[in-house]
Amino acid sequence: MRRNSKPFVKREEAAQHRINDKIFASEIRLVIEGQEPQVMTVVKAIALAEEQELDLVEISPNATPPVCKIMDYKKFIYNQKRKQKELKAKQSKVILKEIRFGPNTDDHDFAFKLAHAKKFLEEGSKVKAFVFFKGRTIVFKDRGEILLLKFAQELAELGTVEQLPKLEGKKMILLINPKKK
Repeated sequence: MRRNSKPFVKREEAAQHRINDKIFASEIRLVIEGQEPQVMTVVKAIALAEEQELDLVEISPNATPPVCKIMDYKKFIYNQKRKQKELKAKQSKVILKEIRFGPNTDDHDFAFKLAHAKKFLEEGSKVKAFVFFKGRTIVFKDRGEILLLKFAQELAELGTVEQLPKLEGKKMILLINPKKK
């Protein structure tokens, strides 16, 4: 056994809402479905909640008086977590794939990289094609632009151009989004 060890204490989740005895206000506005909101004391509201074997939950602590509702708090938290999980599952992450060309890229290399780009777009990834100008090849800006426009034209049925060729430093960049199915 370790020396100077603290006894094991179960860590409880920090509650996002104040419930039952944790509500500090003397008066609250109780919202009950199908009825008008009522202003009453916390003690009376807790008694009502206990009668129904539910919890009194503070929904809006900054209002005057604070707004509370009677509900099954554990069920409420469970449903909230489930909704967040569903929203997270529905989110799709955008994957960006890069394809690099030189200003003097040959036809075979172009076809090879075009096949990769087609595969990426079919998978649903975004494609960033760029021509990298090394040293004095920067004088061939027009070749790079023609190469990228040809690339975009070849991929027209699989993707839409998000950004036309644009020179940024030593790179000329083209962005292509996959078409929605």
